[in-house]
Amino acid sequence: MVDPSRLKKFHKYMEKECLDAVFITLPRSVYYFTGFNTNPHERFFGLYLVLGEEPVLIVPELDLEKATLKSNVQNILTHRDGDNPLKILKELTTQRIGKCGVQKEHLTLARFEEIDSVIMAESYINVDEEIQKMNVIKSQDEIVKIKEAIRISDEALYEGLKIVKQGISEYEIAAEIQFQRIRLGADGGGLMVVSGEKSALPHGRTGDRIIEEGDLLLIDGGVQKDGYVSDITRTFAVGEINAEKKRIYNTVLEANHAAIEAIKPGISFGELDTIARNIIIEKGFGKYFTHRLGHGMGMNNHEYPSIHGLNQDFIQAGMVFTVEPGIYVPDVGGVRIEDDVAVTKDGFEILTHFPKELTIL
Repeated sequence: MVDPSRLKKFHKYMEKECLDAVFITLPRSVYYFTGFNTNPHERFFGLYLVLGEEPVLIVPELDLEKATLKSNVQNILTHRDGDNPLKILKELTTQRIGKCGVQKEHLTLARFEEIDSVIMAESYINVDEEIQKMNVIKSQDEIVKIKEAIRISDEALYEGLKIVKQGISEYEIAAEIQFQRIRLGADGGGLMVVSGEKSALPHGRTGDRIIEEGDLLLIDGGVQKDGYVSDITRTFAVGEINAEKKRIYNTVLEANHAAIEAIKPGISFGELDTIARNIIIEKGFGKYFTHRLGHGMGMNNHEYPSIHGLNQDFIQAGMVFTVEPGIYVPDVGGVRIEDDVAVTKDGFEILTHFPKELTIL
């Protein structure tokens, strides 16, 4: 069960901000507060909080049994396909709502207009930032779940690499890794397999390119398990690679190690990005490191914080984020080495365990 103190803490925020009601609609946010995880697709869904009253979970009827088993909310209301779910919201809104909180970054305009037609609040404020503040510090239970997602990713990658050889396609490698993930119990996840000159595309797409001798092979992605995610990138050599590619690899590896070793509460994300970036600049590859150093992760594979040079927010114990420096040289290839790291009170714990030294396949 989810820690009930989360809802208590959020109610205190509602009191402080004089929020009469809040309607939480992002599925992972509902999961964070209730323990119930689902994908409602286009169906009406959300957690309705009214100051001073018990929370109400509104779910499609097909989710009722699971919601009853998993949720810490006692009051669960349902609607069938074909029903007008707004009737439920109307029955719940028995008093005038002055200020209402919604998740503006998630709500479509069409769904907001539906909600507003019933709640008719005097004003709406965005509660995404407050939920983000709560999400950013992970509990030990959350870190355990992230570790399990990482374990599946690491093992699936290890098994998937067994089929890699010259003459095989990126698609075939991706299919094998995805199969291994499912076999190991993943609930879902994304994957990118790019090789040769395509590895110089930070957000390339897996395709039918055939693996050749001397290629760099970049594999990036993660899985979802029990509502939490992993995110790992490793780059491999297919047969012998030339000296330039080895220098690129060793530079990225050095930047990865240096940034991780610097992690501790109290330094800024900007400092962390600068540590890794300066190493890459000093080796002459600065213009080829084209993205931020990393990002937060947890229930989603991209959460706050964004680890870039201008972010002067400070690292705190309990945060989990990626460290993923990269160098991408057109017509040569690219290298990215990505780890998932948890911040402890004294430093860090590297959660990903797949080897980082250059591996020749």
